[in-house]
Amino acid sequence: MFPGSIGREQGCSVFCQRLIAFMFLHMLQFHIPLICKIMAESLLLPLVRGVARKAADALVETVTRMCGLDDDRRMLERHLLAVQCKLANAEDRSETNDYVKSWMKELKSVAYEADDVLDDFQYKALRRQSKIGKSTTRKVLSYITRHSPLLFRFEMSRKLKNVLKKINKLVKEMNTFGLESSARREEQQHPWRQTHSKLDDSKEIFGRDGDKKMVVKLLLDQQHQRKVQVLPIFGMGGIGKTTLAKMVYNDKEIQDHFQLKMWHCVSDNFDVIALVKSIIELATNGSSAMPGSIELLQKKLDEVIGQQRFLLVLDDVWNEDKRIWEDELKSLLCSVGGPGSVIVVTCRNKQVASIMSTVKPHELVFLCEEDSWELFLNKAFGNGIEEQADLVTIGRRIVDKCGGLPLALKPMGGLLSSKQKVQEWKAIEQSSIGDNVGGKYEVMPILKLSYKHLSSEMKQCFAFCAVFPKDYEMEKDRLIQLWMANGFIQEDGTTDLKQKGELIFDEFVWRSFLQDKKVVLKSIVYASVTEYETVVCKMHDLMHDLAKEVTDECESIDELTQQKALLKAARHMQMAETKLEQISMLCKGGTYLRTLLAPSDLWKVYCSNFLSRLLKDFKELLHASASLRALQYPPYSSNICKAINAKHLRYLDISWSNIVRLPDSICMLYNLQTLRLMNCSMLQQLPEDMARLKMLIHLYLFGCVSLKCIFPNLGLLKNLHTLTTFLSVLEMALG
Repeated sequence: MFPGSIGREQGCSVFCQRLIAFMFLHMLQFHIPLICKIMAESLLLPLVRGVARKAADALVETVTRMCGLDDDRRMLERHLLAVQCKLANAEDRSETNDYVKSWMKELKSVAYEADDVLDDFQYKALRRQSKIGKSTTRKVLSYITRHSPLLFRFEMSRKLKNVLKKINKLVKEMNTFGLESSARREEQQHPWRQTHSKLDDSKEIFGRDGDKKMVVKLLLDQQHQRKVQVLPIFGMGGIGKTTLAKMVYNDKEIQDHFQLKMWHCVSDNFDVIALVKSIIELATNGSSAMPGSIELLQKKLDEVIGQQRFLLVLDDVWNEDKRIWEDELKSLLCSVGGPGSVIVVTCRNKQVASIMSTVKPHELVFLCEEDSWELFLNKAFGNGIEEQADLVTIGRRIVDKCGGLPLALKPMGGLLSSKQKVQEWKAIEQSSIGDNVGGKYEVMPILKLSYKHLSSEMKQCFAFCAVFPKDYEMEKDRLIQLWMANGFIQEDGTTDLKQKGELIFDEFVWRSFLQDKKVVLKSIVYASVTEYETVVCKMHDLMHDLAKEVTDECESIDELTQQKALLKAARHMQMAETKLEQISMLCKGGTYLRTLLAPSDLWKVYCSNFLSRLLKDFKELLHASASLRALQYPPYSSNICKAINAKHLRYLDISWSNIVRLPDSICMLYNLQTLRLMNCSMLQQLPEDMARLKMLIHLYLFGCVSLKCIFPNLGLLKNLHTLTTFLSVLEMALG
């Protein structure tokens, strides 16, 4: 039955600089775990935090109380909170301690199991609300008291106690590790990235002459400005912001124009006193005894800079706290110097740029195809390697994979400069950029630093994008709905889930985690209105590599088959049409999938002789998946509805289906937030009781040309934000 199963950086000598560089590269090559520590926390922390929040949910509490299981629920909540306090320390220890790493893996599994159990209680309450048609907690409680089946109590008691037993064991083990509480620990210190203003004259720079001319002109144009101006240069990690700043800093016009030039790498240390002291040292060409108070430092700054026209480069700024800049640092730095003084800021985040800018920020974008090729060519064929036609062909494809990112192109070209055989080039082409020495040890640490600055929610949302293949065009609304379905987004009292998701999406675009954002027209095949607008985006290949590196939960059937692994550890998966037949061999012993996506372009298999077998395999997977939160299944499979095991389901997409009538059991998906029925051209009727889906936020009916009416009492769906359909249908529903 559908609902019953509805379940799962100048002061050193050249020698010192070279020694430091050598040591750094040595560390990168042989001690990469140290780099990995830049990630502030594991994705385990937000998971545990979310489950603890659910354990304290009012609906969950009321049902457990009425079932005599509230003591167990409270103990589970306390244990989750205790574990949560020590996870940051556990993350550090896991880098060198395999036992702690294994413990964390087990904790993740138990946390997911606990989430499913708590979700069962939540579902029970929602179901009772729907049945008695009343929404207040007291009335729901009275119903549960009188009518809660003994079978449910027995089953849930067994499940809850089983989870509690497992987490009790893990808590005891945790205490033996001597893990410190993260609440008492100082903020983890990350190695600062230090930069300098010197350009390597022996190295040619490609594709940035236009950017340099533009920025130089902007700086010279400020010569009549009495106040210090701030010009940010922003763009994603590895795009070449520091290189561009160096080009500008060393330009002859700039050298002649400014009387005082200073370069300071800020990185994570945006301490006002430390920064001002450094600037004073730069202005005086050496260190000296300096006062510790801001007032005396201000006087010293006035003394050493005076009315000189200065250029100050603040490289690699991360501060997003507007108060620190506006109230503390801006007044210090912008009150000195003569007319035409400028501060150039390089940053990855557009938000940092917007906080500090007085001049329109300059965005640095990816290199064009030819500039990318010239940069790669200079590195790859710079050691006397002959430009064989085959190597050039392969090299072009590798350059395409680097996507115009200089930090990827340079190490890739450098790596291939030591390879002379076509087979060697092919092998690198076929591998992920993040899998080879040059790419992994030079690119990933830079990108991981951007990842480290994300919030817990954003880390989960970003990692989830690994479920899609590279170069996949992601639809904004659909992506947000999938984040919501998996519980990655939490309401904060003033912002609902949909708004929170949009804020996170926009932040990803600002920070270049997502790119190529644009509005496109999607086709509706069977409707008089043939197109609708939607926002789409893509993820840079290197960002995709990063997403795959920070999570082990997003898998493809190809990866699992290659690893000879089962689906048991995977949580999110998108399928390809030719791979459905491999499902049955991967799901032995059950799965814990939470997202299962079968793209709608699988309609191509409709003309295939394998259709019936593919649907059979898909049904097997559904039966074995008891934790599904999001499901999109193949079109032309109307009879598959009965196979859905969907008590926890929040997202359901059956677009392009040949279904004529939705089954009444759809009305028992009480957790459902999104229902997509796009281009279901044969759909004539929706169940009358769909108004019981009180959690429904999005209902998509584009292309449902045969639909005669929606359902009565549509106004009861207070959470509904999206309803796409034809006016005539709406009139019929509201009339």
